[in-house]
Amino acid sequence: MSIVETLKQKIYEGGQISREEAIALSHASLKELTKAADEIRKKICQNTFDLCTIVNGKCGRCSEDCKYCAQSAHYHASCPESYPLLSTEKLLEGARHNDAQGVLRYSIVTSGKRLSDQEIEKVCESIRTIRKETSIKVCVSFGLLNEEQFTRLKEAGASRVHCNLESSARYFKEVCTTHTYEEKIETLKAAKRAGLSICSGGILGLGETMEDRIDMVLTARELGVTSIPMNLLNPIPGTPYEHNRPLTNEEACRCAALFRFLIPDASIRLAGGRGLLEDKGKACFQSGANAAISGDMLTTAGITVETDQKLLKELGFEVRCHG
Repeated sequence: MSIVETLKQKIYEGGQISREEAIALSHASLKELTKAADEIRKKICQNTFDLCTIVNGKCGRCSEDCKYCAQSAHYHASCPESYPLLSTEKLLEGARHNDAQGVLRYSIVTSGKRLSDQEIEKVCESIRTIRKETSIKVCVSFGLLNEEQFTRLKEAGASRVHCNLESSARYFKEVCTTHTYEEKIETLKAAKRAGLSICSGGILGLGETMEDRIDMVLTARELGVTSIPMNLLNPIPGTPYEHNRPLTNEEACRCAALFRFLIPDASIRLAGGRGLLEDKGKACFQSGANAAISGDMLTTAGITVETDQKLLKELGFEVRCHG
């Protein structure tokens, strides 16, 4: 029996694969690996597909030096605009639009290291209004908050917190120096203590190794993460990563399959950079991925909800919340 079949059976029996097994699996035949990952996805998650959108709730002038980001004040990327926290009216408008399109989750994302208490109070009112006026779930990505702040957001109606690990603990210092990996981990733990589900993955193509990608997902697994965004670097002119080579379809499929083996019951979510793939992610959705961010990203164009809905129907997925 091949390593792919052996580890698939281990998962079916309720086991978890180790770091060493995942590294060995990363060298397996792509065709066999992706087929097995899709089988694991169907057995454990059925045909559910978790579809969300994001809104750039506060843009630009970010104090952090994340090397991939057009919003960082440290670089000279052409961030399209800069503005403070959006009003309740603007956020509600976006929520209504996405709710009407059948989107399950609406994530408000803000630039900066963290929102202030005053900004949190303002956005709590927005979340309460969105939850009252629509049926869409609200996720938040407000930086490195504490448990008390997350508790306020949960009481307002938020259900999930997003904070990407970005890469492995080993490689993160190459990506950002203005905050630490430990701060990210404590943020996710604080959100979980507040009773929120947590969403955390990373960006592939920053110069990391496959082992770094595996270590990132293993950290997410240890934290109890239920949603793993798989961003593919979109090299933005003016950022330190502007000359990095984007991942190929095959590389993306291999990563999606490995992530499925590592966390069999999670939402493996194609996120930023999906539009750079030749097939816009179709092959990844046949390689273990079962979730996506639809619509535009924070500073780059995405894929329309209508286009995604058509593709998901073609692949036999049912759009409903998973986890």
